[in-house]
Amino acid sequence: MPQTIAFTKGHGTGNDFVIVPDPDGALDLTDDQVAVLCDRRFGIGGDGILRVVRADAIEEGRELAASTSSGAFEWFMDYRNADGSKAEMCGNGVRVFVRYLVDVGWADVDGAPLAIGTRAGVKTVTRSNGILGEKGFEVDLGAFTVDESEVLVRTRGGGAPRPGVGIDVGNPHVVVALPDETELEGLDLAAQPLLQPEPPLGANVEFVVPSDPLVREGVGSIRMRVFERGVGETLSCGTGVAAAALAVRHWAGPAAPDHWVVEVPGGTLGVRMPQVGDERHVLLSGPATLVYTGEVTLA
Repeated sequence: MPQTIAFTKGHGTGNDFVIVPDPDGALDLTDDQVAVLCDRRFGIGGDGILRVVRADAIEEGRELAASTSSGAFEWFMDYRNADGSKAEMCGNGVRVFVRYLVDVGWADVDGAPLAIGTRAGVKTVTRSNGILGEKGFEVDLGAFTVDESEVLVRTRGGGAPRPGVGIDVGNPHVVVALPDETELEGLDLAAQPLLQPEPPLGANVEFVVPSDPLVREGVGSIRMRVFERGVGETLSCGTGVAAAALAVRHWAGPAAPDHWVVEVPGGTLGVRMPQVGDERHVLLSGPATLVYTGEVTLA
C-alpha cells in the first residue's frame, strides 16, 4: 500500500536535504525510495535525506549509545546520500538537522550544546554567529586525520592527474590544490573524478584555490568546488569545507592560522581548529535554512 509521509525541505549554503521526521523509527526507506525522493525531476529533490529518529529507535543509535563515552544524546541523524547509500556524516546536514529539531520544539540548543548521534560518532552543535558574523550553528566535527600518502586525481578533460591529500573528518576526503580560479571554474565535475589508488570506501573530492593573500588579519581564505560520493557536484559540502581548510593549513605549515573562511558556490562557511584537551578538533559554522514543508506518497 502507498504510504504518505511528512517532509521538510532544508539547506545549508545550497547543500539541500529532504528532512523526514520519524521519531519512533517506524519508516524503513529503501535505497530506491531515497533516490526517488532526492530526484530533482521526479521527486522532491535534494543532495540527501535526513531522517530524524530518536537514538533508541534505531539500531545504529543504540549501538553508538552503548559504545560512546560522549554522554547522552536523544536524536540520531540517519543521513542517506541521494543515491540511497548511507553516509557517516554531513557537516551541512547536521546543522539543518538541528535547525529542524529546534524549530519544531523537539530540542533546545540555547541552554547547552546539543549532542547528535551520527555514524561518525556523537557531534555537538551550538548556536553561532560564525567567523563571518552570520547567524547559524557551529558543529564540532571532532578530531581529524591527515593521510600524506599521495592519491592521484583525474577529472574529465582535465589533462594529467593531480596529487591530492587524504583528510578524514569522520568521513573520507581527498583534497586537490589548483593553481588559479580559471582552472577551478573550468573543471568538469559532471563525471566522478577518478582516484588512484581508489580509497576502500570512496571519498568526496575537493578542489581548492587559495585566496590572494592567503591570510588576512589572522584568518585564512580559500575557494572550493566538490564532488560528493553518492551525489555528484554539490553547491556546498560541510565536511568537505572542513577538509579543504585542513589540507591548505597542512600545506601552509606550522605558521598557518587556525581560523578559515571557505567560499563555495552556495555561499561561505567558517572553519576553526581549536585545541580540545589532548586533541585538535575541527569546527564548522554556517547558516541552516528550512524552506517548506509538505507531504509525499511513497510508491
